[in-house]
Amino acid sequence: MSKKLKALIAVGGTGGHVFPGCNLAEHLISKHYLVEIITDKRGLNYLNHYKNFKIHTLPSSPFIKTNTLKIILSSVFIFYSVLIALFFLISNKPSVVFGMGGYASFPVCIAAKILRIKFIIYENNLIIGKANKYLLPYAYKLFISYKEIEGVPKKFLKKVNIIGNIINKKIINFSKKDFEKNNLKSIKILVLGGSQAAKSFAEKLPNIFLNCLKNGIKLKIYQHCLENQNFRLKSFYENAKIDFEIFNFSNDLLKYFSKVDLAITRSGSSILAELTNTNVPFISVPLPSSADNHQFINATFYKKKNFSFMIKENDLNDKLFYLIKEIYNKKSILSKISQNQNQYSDKNVYKNIDRILEEFRYEKN
Repeated sequence: MSKKLKALIAVGGTGGHVFPGCNLAEHLISKHYLVEIITDKRGLNYLNHYKNFKIHTLPSSPFIKTNTLKIILSSVFIFYSVLIALFFLISNKPSVVFGMGGYASFPVCIAAKILRIKFIIYENNLIIGKANKYLLPYAYKLFISYKEIEGVPKKFLKKVNIIGNIINKKIINFSKKDFEKNNLKSIKILVLGGSQAAKSFAEKLPNIFLNCLKNGIKLKIYQHCLENQNFRLKSFYENAKIDFEIFNFSNDLLKYFSKVDLAITRSGSSILAELTNTNVPFISVPLPSSADNHQFINATFYKKKNFSFMIKENDLNDKLFYLIKEIYNKKSILSKISQNQNQYSDKNVYKNIDRILEEFRYEKN
């Protein structure tokens, strides 16, 4: 290899964009790439503890079509973001750009196209996102997690590469200790979610868990919540005499995956892939307002594969208690889910990425 290639990874402002971008960055660094990440202010909140690569911010905005004024204003703002991205790319001269989805990736990839820098876009949901759909005609490659993805026009299928989910290598290599769920005396439940889910779940789930306890179902709850919910949630569980542990944010979910029998989570692709790779059965609760209803599509896919359960948010009060009761009375249900999950793995994702990037190197040389 003559000289190091420089990669710029553009990530949107949610964990579903940021974490795959960081996982990719760490892998590329291990392969001796020079790596930098660019995101918006929202994405920066997830990146404070990463020290291995430079992080830059870019103003970003969705394209808002509610009325003529907002169309004009958002168009001007996106144009402004593209200009900033152009100056950034000219001064930094990356060899390749990765767009991981989200608002912040769009202007960077458009600027890359203008400057004739090849860019690769990544889609880990089961329906292609709006930003990636607009970028696809100009992209060098489209990395996808699942062959079942919806929304990719046939004329661009030659650009598609099925690589798997870009999740943390520790997750992929994690081996959960085997245990016999039929002999469990209680169900240990992990409640996960981003800021919206943490708020919603902390408001809705404790009363359902209390109902479980009143009906003889023993639980231990590990729950992610917002900091301003700590006191109320702690007080509720203590008064209800429910065994619990609450946390506000964790970059090391493995310590919880190894403790629990079941998770309740939103339906972002990354977290569903992490739970499946670690053989943790889960109940998926899609965010009703997710763009293009992608969380419902993700959740439906995993349910059809018998990797998980699914409950719509407006059905939680009616259905969650009965599902937990069924699991408690017949814990072999969880064993079957785990066995099904064990048939799936993203262990080849980084080998797939390396193979494609070797082709890129060959073309570049």
